[in-house]
Amino acid sequence: MKKKNKTKKKEEKKVKIGQMRLPLKLATEIQAIVNHYFWTKGIDLKTLKEKAKKKEIIYARHVRAAKQLLELAGSLKKALKAIDIVAEWAKSRNLDYTIETIFKRWLELDRLKPKEIVKKPYYQGNPMVWSETKKKWYVISETGEWLEFGGKESDIEWKIVK
Repeated sequence: MKKKNKTKKKEEKKVKIGQMRLPLKLATEIQAIVNHYFWTKGIDLKTLKEKAKKKEIIYARHVRAAKQLLELAGSLKKALKAIDIVAEWAKSRNLDYTIETIFKRWLELDRLKPKEIVKKPYYQGNPMVWSETKKKWYVISETGEWLEFGGKESDIEWKIVK
């Protein structure tokens, strides 16, 4: 005769996030993803809570996407890394992004690189050009003439052009 185990399965504590009731571990991972997403947007946790109370940010709107991202990535660490990659890529191109953007770019995550910062030379507000054949700098005047640069390298002003 077999003995019956009278041990009951522990019921996992469930937490309500948005309209979903989820196990505590899953809920905390989803919250971590949503919080990290807002952090990459430049919103810290304190500000996020204040804006959610004022209903400026609808936190629950991001929960389903965060759950799907967690399932797609397989782990919290991979999901957070994917958010970082897409955030850096989008910010460098002045694009807006959401958690759903990560799904769209999932297959090309390893190829997403931030846009390179290009610095261009200027002299007294006029653009400059380097001539490889003559090994000289030229300043392009407002009228479009190429004037030979006679100053020092330290006189060249490098500006970031977007």
